[in-house]
Amino acid sequence: MRHRFFSGGFGATIGSFGLLSLVLAALSLWALMGASAVRAQDAAAEKPAEKAAEKAAEPDMELPPEEPAAPPAEAESGGGAAADAPAAAEQSVLGWFYSALGPTYSITFFGLSFALVALIVMNLLAARRDSIVPVVLVEGFEQQLNEKKYQEAYEVAKNDESFLGQVLSAGLAKLSAGYPQAIEAMQEVGEEENMKLEHRLSYIALIGTISPMVGLLGTVDGMIRSFRVIATSPTTPKPSQLAEGISTALITTLIGLMIAIPAIAIYNILRNRFARLVLEVGIVSEGLMSRFSSVGGATKKS
Repeated sequence: MRHRFFSGGFGATIGSFGLLSLVLAALSLWALMGASAVRAQDAAAEKPAEKAAEKAAEPDMELPPEEPAAPPAEAESGGGAAADAPAAAEQSVLGWFYSALGPTYSITFFGLSFALVALIVMNLLAARRDSIVPVVLVEGFEQQLNEKKYQEAYEVAKNDESFLGQVLSAGLAKLSAGYPQAIEAMQEVGEEENMKLEHRLSYIALIGTISPMVGLLGTVDGMIRSFRVIATSPTTPKPSQLAEGISTALITTLIGLMIAIPAIAIYNILRNRFARLVLEVGIVSEGLMSRFSSVGGATKKS
């Protein structure tokens, strides 16, 4: 037993300490390598600084010239323009757009674009054939009617959340009162579902209408800023001062149109698709329910 203990437990303990020692050694080696790398980087960074300090100290030993040449005014103005040009070139297009729009217009256009993308995705999902006139529902419903399983057909239509499923389930639910009442119930549900589709789609048209108006507001605001600079400046204002208001005016108009144009185009495309699919719902539902045209008021759905 002791031999097993020493060979098992003690050996495992020794192995654990050995593994721990290897891990600690590896960590120590990694720390030393990292420290040496940091020292090497610091030394490399100190060398250019020392060289720059030495170069800066060298001219102090020399005597200044008796008559230093003054730079001409044109050279000074050219140097200032050359210094401003790289600063303007370094600013990105997005940064320039944001500085021209400001936080108010930036948040407004971002909210409009985000809402537009969300509404487009929602309406595209709703405009699928499976969401309005699913072929599987038509085949399954017709099969149940052919087998004269009217209760099962009603369950199939009721459990389907599509446009056609809601219309067919409403018609079968009112079939016990008669065929005309069933058709009337189907029309009411169809109008209600169609109104839901139109309301969701109309928000895209609303964004397409509001975006150019926000752009026009920014145009007027930017021009007012530019004319205010001209009116309040005692001297001739610099072009850069006028460019701030003009850039606000033009960029707000540009972004407003960039949001409005695709919004209006997608609205019209989806509206035509919804109209075609809703018409198909009416044709298919009346065709499936036409076999009950002779049903009287005393007939029940099951």
